[in-house]
Amino acid sequence: MANLFELPRYIAVEGPIRVGKSTLAKVLAERLNAQRVMEPEDNPFLKSFYEGEPGAGFQAQFAFLIRRFEQLRALDLGPRSQKTVVTDFIFEKDKLFACLNLTDQELDTYNRYYNYFREQLPTPDLVIYLQATPEVLKKRLKKKNAAGEKAINEDYLGEVIKAYEHFFFHYTSSDLLIVNTSEIDFVERNEDLQELLRKVSAPIKGTQYFLPLGSTEAASA
Repeated sequence: MANLFELPRYIAVEGPIRVGKSTLAKVLAERLNAQRVMEPEDNPFLKSFYEGEPGAGFQAQFAFLIRRFEQLRALDLGPRSQKTVVTDFIFEKDKLFACLNLTDQELDTYNRYYNYFREQLPTPDLVIYLQATPEVLKKRLKKKNAAGEKAINEDYLGEVIKAYEHFFFHYTSSDLLIVNTSEIDFVERNEDLQELLRKVSAPIKGTQYFLPLGSTEAASA
């Protein structure tokens, strides 16, 4: 059956660490035969930042800012392009973390570059914001046990979650699907993934919420 609506050409997946951004972006890109743009991970200052070294926050944030700008600036999304793009981040995410991690003086310098870069970039047609409770994300961090994430403390994780919630409560730049993943685990459970994909495949206008029930097994995974 043919689609009765035009799928968005630029889809971005967002949310705090270990919420499943990369997994969903990968699946969507495969399903839509789309170009996948993944968030940069090779930041030489990130480890020093997590370990609390003075000045490392500013260095890490600027490295991310430049790399994210380069990635999104290279997208071919002009009116003649038929390409579909799926990313696992939005550019505004960079400023969200800058506001958390930089001093007022550092933020003043950062904002000059951020504003200059932002006006040159396209805006997603659809953003999928994945959210989960701090308890669920802590369990997933522990389960993943990635070396670079071991220094993330609970207080910082809580601040990140609150920053995301505040940002997307006021977000109006594009159509937005907010998905609560606390009771599902689409990374490990195919049933949960298929339910989410069915929702994403339907028309989404304005801000919509998706609260899948999932299972006790998935919630505790």
